[in-house]
Amino acid sequence: MDPLLPRSAAGHHNPWLVAVVASIATFMEVLDTTVASVSLYHIAASMGVSYNESLWVITCYMVANALILPVSGWLANALGRKCYYMISVALFTLASFLCSVAPTLEWLILARVLQGIGGGGLAPVEQSILVDSFSEKKRPQAFALYGVAVLVAPAIGPLVGGMLTDALSWHWVFLINVPIGLLSLVLCYYLIDEPPLLVSERKQRKIEGMRIDYIGLLLIIVGFSALQLCLDRFDLYDGFDSVFIIVTALIAFVCLSFLPLWEWFHPQPILDIRLFLHRNFATGSLLMFLIGILVVSTTQLLPQMTQELMGYDAWTAGLTLGAGGGAIMLSMIVTGVIASKLSAQRFLVLLGLLVSACSLWHFSRLTPDIDFSSLVWARVLQVIGLPLILIPVAALSFKGLAGHKSNEASAISTLLRNLGGSIGIAWVVNLMHQRTHLHYERLGEHLTAADTVMFTVQTLGEALYKQARMMAYLDIYWIMAVVALTFLFLPLLFRERG
Repeated sequence: MDPLLPRSAAGHHNPWLVAVVASIATFMEVLDTTVASVSLYHIAASMGVSYNESLWVITCYMVANALILPVSGWLANALGRKCYYMISVALFTLASFLCSVAPTLEWLILARVLQGIGGGGLAPVEQSILVDSFSEKKRPQAFALYGVAVLVAPAIGPLVGGMLTDALSWHWVFLINVPIGLLSLVLCYYLIDEPPLLVSERKQRKIEGMRIDYIGLLLIIVGFSALQLCLDRFDLYDGFDSVFIIVTALIAFVCLSFLPLWEWFHPQPILDIRLFLHRNFATGSLLMFLIGILVVSTTQLLPQMTQELMGYDAWTAGLTLGAGGGAIMLSMIVTGVIASKLSAQRFLVLLGLLVSACSLWHFSRLTPDIDFSSLVWARVLQVIGLPLILIPVAALSFKGLAGHKSNEASAISTLLRNLGGSIGIAWVVNLMHQRTHLHYERLGEHLTAADTVMFTVQTLGEALYKQARMMAYLDIYWIMAVVALTFLFLPLLFRERG
């Protein structure tokens, strides 16, 4: 073990090998946030339920993730980082198997809850392992591996899910996790180390007495569950016209408003709010929230737009995302090398935001008759800026932060990224309905007698709707470009030294 890195999880092994091992299960977990989405119709048909009922397969996984993420740092400290990571991998793998053999929807939903609980702790613990196992100079390259899981996995999830479902069955969407999870478990046992410093810190905490923050835990469970349910069901239940949405929104607001105040004064908080006093961490967390919005919402928009308005089948629509995933991986490698040699990494973040904003603006000017290759290049341009944001942000967020806070800081950072994704989806879906309705009415107001002669009532309505829908998609891309630009000042808040 490098004596300069007493918290390293590498032990006597190469830290790069440990980084790869830690990324395997995380990649599969993040992949599972989107991989099942294309299989829902098949799941509903095979189990004899409606499509809306099958949506709980996605919702329950996201709710379980939201529950475990805020407390994953505390659990890693209490159980030991390696022990907690292996428990998470084992539970995720077992739950994946249970999902693959589920005979009923109730069984599948319960298994997805267990899968979400197991998978929720993987990304923050991997981030903590990378922070502690690499020097500040090498962290940008190490976080390139983390970026592959965070950015590439959700991008290729629909493509992988579609391939497995069409070639085999929906069961393989979950079954594929089992051998990979078992491999990850074996490699973790032999290659990931629990450094003596972390062991001694855990023993010291036990001697001093670990007080469980029951009130904080209750606020987290109720608050984040209600928030995730509200966001995930917002469009399906007609927004604030639904009593369910109003109640869950109020519960989330009350719990999550009181949570920071309670945690601030608790001697052993389960969620360390005081970390936000660290300027780099607070800045990085906001940018991680933005990454969640940009990545998840645009990943959902593109295949939906190409299938609905351009006539692509699911496979061709997935290829546009797959090409973007390849571009992200290449950009990750290049960005990791550049960031490790650059003293002013915050300017990379600034460049990444500008590239993302320009590419989103470019998308807002597309037309329905764009050819496949032009669309792929537009997607490539859109995603190559994301590693420029993620890698420096992940590295700078932990700069100057106390080493024993890495578990909790990683959990909060991952939580905000996931929340950004959930809020992004709910916002985009709501915007889509609003803008489609607005453009449909405006187009109808400008119809002439000549227009009505050329179409039947049905085809005229379909033509107007299709045009209004396309205009709504372009509006959303333009709005996302503005969102990226509004965060331009944040990279300047990073402290590069100290």
